[in-house]
Parts: sequence; C-alpha cells; structure tokens
Amino acid sequence: MSITLYLLIATAVLSMLCFQNDELRERFMFNPYRIHEQRQWYRFVSSGFIHADWMHLLVNMFVLYMFGNVVEQYFSNVFEERGGFDFLLLYFGGMAVSTIRTYHKHKFDPGYRALGASGAVSAVVFSYIVFNPLEKLCLYGILCLPGIIFGVGYLIYCYYAGKKGIGYVNHDAHMWGALFGFFFTIMLKPYLAIYFLKQLPFLQHAF
Repeated sequence: MSITLYLLIATAVLSMLCFQNDELRERFMFNPYRIHEQRQWYRFVSSGFIHADWMHLLVNMFVLYMFGNVVEQYFSNVFEERGGFDFLLLYFGGMAVSTIRTYHKHKFDPGYRALGASGAVSAVVFSYIVFNPLEKLCLYGILCLPGIIFGVGYLIYCYYAGKKGIGYVNHDAHMWGALFGFFFTIMLKPYLAIYFLKQLPFLQHAF
C-alpha cells in the first residue's frame, strides 16, 4: 500500500475512535495552552489525526486521496530512494508548521482547541501545484481553475478569513500549511523552482 493510504487509514481510525471517546479526543486535540504549560508537544501532530465530525473527516481524506498518491509518486520519481521519507516530511511538516502561528497566538488561552489534517493536506496540494501549476483544480467539483490561480486565490482567502475570524476554522493553519508544502518541495530540489516557472505562459520566454 502507498504511504498515503496508510495515513488515510490511520486518520480515519483515530478520528472514528475519538468520535466515540471525548476523553481521547481531548488528549489528542491541539491545545496551545497545554502545550505551553505542560510541554505536550505531541499535540502538534496528534491533532492532525482527528476530526470534528464525519464531514470534516471525509473532505480532508478525499483531498488527501486525490492528491497524496500523485505527489507521493512524484517524490519517488524526483527524489528516488528518499522519496517516501521526504513525502512523510512534507505531510508531518505541514501538520506541525501550520499550527506554529496558532500556538503563539493562543498559548495563554486555556479554552482554545483545534483539530484536523487540513494543514498537512494543504501542504500536499501545494506541493502538487509545484509540479502542475496549470493543471485545473476544482472547488467542490464546480469551480475549476489552473492550480496557480487556485493557489493564489486560496492563500488570499485564508489570509482575509483569518484576519476577519470567519467561521470556526483555523484559516491560518490552511495558509501556513500550503506555503510550507510549496516551499519545502522546492527546497528539496531547487531546480523545481525553474521547472515551475517555465510552465507559466507569461514566463516561458524568459527561460
């Protein structure tokens, strides 16, 4: 089985267990105050394996399934024998890095909680955009845009929504997870930046 499928199964199983066990969910959730006061650093990762409800779980796992296997294959082709390891770094790095800003913002707030794999999944999607900036990505199967346009729009929305506090969603985690996925992929192989830019129509003549 692919690494993506293992991650998907582990997330689904742990999420379903927490649906039925509030104590377990509380132990796994992202709680900046407890991380700061009790040094429970594991919450940066454990919170990415649980979800608020079935819809939250299904949306994140559907996106992971759609993009994870493809990005995993790209990593195997480009990074060869370390592809699987680097893919795990992408996923877990996105999971942890996406919540660092939230940690600093809420580390003195005992009531703040967050959960979900959105930061890690955003990292995977934006890694995909590095390889395929013009491939169309669809929002809810209706609005389809080239990856580069989708990505820029997504980041602008996350920034705006985070500033305005729209909904009970950690928009900062989405944004920072996405940025991590994009730049981490390029950091692993800097020539991918040129590969990415050469695919953009308005820059093709510059290379």
